[in-house]
Amino acid sequence: MAIDNINSCSLAEQNVLTASTHNRADLQAFFDIGGVKTRRVNSGTPKQVPLLMLSFVFAVSCNGQDKVHSPKDSTNVSKTIPAVQTEIAVPWSNSASLPSNSAQVSQYIRRIFQDKAGNLWFGTNGDGVCRYDGESLQYFTPKEGFGGDAVRGIVQDESGNLWFATNGGVSRYDGKSFTNFTMNDGLSHNEVWSIARDKSGILWFGTEGGVSRYDGKIFTDFPLPEADLREFPEAFPKPKLVNCIFQDKTGKLWFASNGGGVYCYDGKTVTNISEKDGLSNNFVQCIIEDKHGNIWFGTRFGGVSRYDGKSFTNFTVENGLINNFVWTMLEDRAGDIWFGTIGAGAVRYNGKTFTTYSQPDGLTNTYIQSIAEDTNGGLWFGASGGLFRYVGNSIGRSRRDGKSFINVTRNGPWR
Repeated sequence: MAIDNINSCSLAEQNVLTASTHNRADLQAFFDIGGVKTRRVNSGTPKQVPLLMLSFVFAVSCNGQDKVHSPKDSTNVSKTIPAVQTEIAVPWSNSASLPSNSAQVSQYIRRIFQDKAGNLWFGTNGDGVCRYDGESLQYFTPKEGFGGDAVRGIVQDESGNLWFATNGGVSRYDGKSFTNFTMNDGLSHNEVWSIARDKSGILWFGTEGGVSRYDGKIFTDFPLPEADLREFPEAFPKPKLVNCIFQDKTGKLWFASNGGGVYCYDGKTVTNISEKDGLSNNFVQCIIEDKHGNIWFGTRFGGVSRYDGKSFTNFTVENGLINNFVWTMLEDRAGDIWFGTIGAGAVRYNGKTFTTYSQPDGLTNTYIQSIAEDTNGGLWFGASGGLFRYVGNSIGRSRRDGKSFINVTRNGPWR
């Protein structure tokens, strides 16, 4: 699975991330979403359904259809801004204009993406986005015309434009300038946590206000039921938040919700899958598909669920997983599944056993927020303490310290 995978999953807005145990919640069952039928996998109907259904039907029936918005003229000066690059030669030399957290690329690496030209992009939590072209680093922040300083998702469209999900809306970069889209243009919310481009070229955005889709001309709301978070005081308090949007090989779109399980959209019908159906936890952080067609769900409080289309296999601390808070996942080209946990490091699953990597292996920070594989098969890990590269278990280990992971700073080592 290469770095430019279609899905781009969100990361909850917390500088200190802690896992905790929650009671399971029974959530929504049947809804009529603006003309799109919604159903559950099973026939069970939770007690909350009548009240939630009444509230939701009232919300969507105010105008009788999904909201449709046309973005303003993208030539507007406040939206399209020529990019000014803050360039850092490698090795890095100190500059007051650069991020101040020592020599790390950034303290929080929330997204890693490789574009069609081979450039590596690092989405951060306070330093905007950083591009490494093989020779130097360039930072793009609001000062350079970028839409926000926190980046939660990156995709590239068929024209080569890069799209960024930020805390200030959506930014599109054509290589020369940024065009920024916000609620004024029809986006559901300016806090954007996930982004995906489907096979037809439609862009999907998961926000704190729900899901928006963009066809290149207009934004359209794609309403999903909001979660009932009243029994979960430690959860991120955004019931409409969609943490991840992913399209599988069959074309189905999957939406990871913050407390409502997952929603699957086949182009006509939205199906809700939750703990009642075997999902390990309703707070879903990330979604991937393996080479066998299984869909994997990483959750905040219940470890990982593997779904074969009929049933779930769950992996938790009770059967080998080091931590139940799984933030991000990746299947590498060898077929191993990698899990990024919050507080317990990185975990590799070869189909039979789990191998955990933490401080003794070179991961000086064990809060893993992003994992990506480049076109050469190199594995990159973004953490709450900088950027790391996996260099192997034995052959190929770092010559400097013999560990499996090395910290890549602005000084490198990049190769």
